[in-house]
Amino acid sequence: MLLAHSASTTWSFEPLQLVPLAVGALLYARRAWTLARRGTPVAGWRPFVFGLGVAIVAVSLVSPIATLGEQESFAFHMVQHLLLGDLGPLCIVAGLTGPLLRPLLSVRAVRALRFLAHPLVALPIWTVNLFLWHLPTLWEAALRHDAVHALEHACFFTAGVIMWAAVVEVLPGPEWFGTAAKMGYVAAVRVVSTILGNVLIWAGTPFYGLYEEAHRPWGLSASADQGIAGGIMMIEGSLVTIGALAWLFLRLAAEGDLRQELLERGLDPRAVRRAVRYGRGQELSRPS
Repeated sequence: MLLAHSASTTWSFEPLQLVPLAVGALLYARRAWTLARRGTPVAGWRPFVFGLGVAIVAVSLVSPIATLGEQESFAFHMVQHLLLGDLGPLCIVAGLTGPLLRPLLSVRAVRALRFLAHPLVALPIWTVNLFLWHLPTLWEAALRHDAVHALEHACFFTAGVIMWAAVVEVLPGPEWFGTAAKMGYVAAVRVVSTILGNVLIWAGTPFYGLYEEAHRPWGLSASADQGIAGGIMMIEGSLVTIGALAWLFLRLAAEGDLRQELLERGLDPRAVRRAVRYGRGQELSRPS
C-alpha cells in the first residue's frame, strides 16, 4: 500500500466507509423534511453544520489527504484522522437535535447505547481509542489491510462522536455536568491529545517502520514527518479547544444572568437550572 506514485493528485473511493456516511446524510435530510412538514422545523444552521461535518468526513476519506497519509506521510495521515475523528464529528453532533434522533432512539438497541455519551464513559473510551490506534502494531496493520483500516476509521469517528456528544448534549446528560463541568471536560480532552502530540514530537525515533520505507513529500525524514504530525495534532487541538472554551464561557455567563433573573421571580430552582441548561429559559421567563 506504501508504493510511491502521484498520491498528491489521487482521489480514492472506499464504499465500505462512504456508504454509511451517505445513508446517514439521507436519513438526516428525510427526518428534517418530515419535521418541517409537521411545523417544527430544525433551526437553519443545524443542517448546514451537519452537512459541513459530512463533507469534512468525506474529504478525509477520499481526497489526496487520505492517499498521501496512507502511502507517503504520517503527517498527512494525522490530518486525515483529525478531520475524521474530531472536526467532522463535532460538526455532525452540533447539527443534531432530540427530535431528529427520535426515530433512531425508538430502536431499543440504540437506546441502550445512550450511556456511551455519559462524560465518565465517553472520555475514557475516546482516550483508550486514541492511544491504542497509535500503537505501531495496530497503526501498521491498518495501513496493510483494508478491513482493519475501515475499522480504525470507524473507531476514530465513533469515539469522536460520543466525546463531543457529551459536550454538545443533544440528549440530556447527568445533572452535575453543567457548562462549567463541560469546560473542564474539554480541557481534559486536550491534555490527553497534548500528551500524545508531545510523544510524537520529542520521540526522536520514528515509531512506524512502514513510513521509513515510504517516499515522503519534500524530502522529509521519517522522524521529522512524525514530529510534524505531533505538532499538527497539538495545533488543531489548541484551536478547537480555544473555540469550545470561548463558546462555553459565553454560554456560562448568559446562563448565570438568566438563572438569577428567574430565581428572583421565585421560580423553582431545579426547574430553572434545567430550563436554562437546555435553552428553555426564555419559556420560563415569559409572564404567566
